[in-house]
Amino acid sequence: MRQWVMGAMAAAFLVALPADAKIKTASIVIDADTGEVLEASNVDSRIYPASLTKMMTLYLMFDDLESGKLHLSDRMPVSKKAANQRPSKLGLGAGQTLSVENALYGMVVKSANDAAMCAGEYMGGGSEAAFAERMTKKAHELGMTRTTFKNPNGLPNPEQKSTARDLATLGRALIHNHAKEYHYFSARQFTYNGATINGHNHLLDWYDGADGIKTGYIDASGFNLVSSAKRDGRRLIGVVLGGQSGPARDRLMGKLLDAGFARTPGSAGIELAELPTQEDVAADEGSAKSTRAVMKAMAKSQKKSQVAQIRDDSRAAGDSDDDEEEWAVQVGAYGQQAKALQMAQVALVKMGKYGEDGEAKAVPTSRRGKHVTTYASRIVGLSKDDAEAACRKLQTGKHHQPCRALLVE
Repeated sequence: MRQWVMGAMAAAFLVALPADAKIKTASIVIDADTGEVLEASNVDSRIYPASLTKMMTLYLMFDDLESGKLHLSDRMPVSKKAANQRPSKLGLGAGQTLSVENALYGMVVKSANDAAMCAGEYMGGGSEAAFAERMTKKAHELGMTRTTFKNPNGLPNPEQKSTARDLATLGRALIHNHAKEYHYFSARQFTYNGATINGHNHLLDWYDGADGIKTGYIDASGFNLVSSAKRDGRRLIGVVLGGQSGPARDRLMGKLLDAGFARTPGSAGIELAELPTQEDVAADEGSAKSTRAVMKAMAKSQKKSQVAQIRDDSRAAGDSDDDEEEWAVQVGAYGQQAKALQMAQVALVKMGKYGEDGEAKAVPTSRRGKHVTTYASRIVGLSKDDAEAACRKLQTGKHHQPCRALLVE
């Protein structure tokens, strides 16, 4: 009994999260082909992804399968650490081996934390930390700019966070870049050691057209879900974070997908930044300095119009010392809505702690008739202090980004 109690206390200590951690909610629905955002709420709030983390572990496993580094029949050793992961789990024992294919099914169907750790350690050369670095690097390559991974299975870690927008991007990348392996996400059960193991994704049981992707839950995140459904040749991807229960989360996902399918394509007019393909990622590897140079040049080219717009906004807003007002940070102005949104997302990441409460937006600022000609690249939802501190950070040091804090009317 004493040994069990001590083990439970150790487990509780290992998964402790900050005392002020509270469940946040967010959702998004996108068109899987065009990236058009059809429904969105708190899409850039950083939230614990829980077992949605396994989507990235699976993404990298698919990468290695396609490159020949892994084969479905390969046997991966189970470490003591992997065997000791908290449920949900397959019940692996230290010293055993697990096939790559059973690890795939274990993660998709059972959301098995021991299988995910086993796979992560194996692909990380024996190091969970090395694999987590690889996960985060891949996330950023795919455009998941507000995501940090610290483990392969999603068990609590205060630094492991993502957003609804980023997870939609990951779902889209899985479908487009790993179409051959996507069928795994449709599995509702699989057989392991002679036993039939049933899955957690009950949306597959009742939502017309649903064919994946992944569920997730920890106390600090609530009930999470990334889903994909296809109707009449059109595929949507939905993300719900922070559900109060599994059934409530699933019902909300169904309503959001219904609303998305009811929209006429192109009616929302908002797009995610273009999703990079595997070839794009390979071609861009090692070009971070060039990318920063291009971004700096683009920002400089927009500076004159940006300063004029900021001056107009400042005059309209007037002076205010009221910290309860909502403030924003503007970092550019662009003719394309998707580009303005993308640049705001990049700036939001650079802002660090000052952007924790912010949300990236492309705000229409100039029109020609009924058509918007200019979108301001802004991070909204900030306090005055955070907005001013964020601009100081962006304008100095290694960033040198044009920036201005604005009071939102």
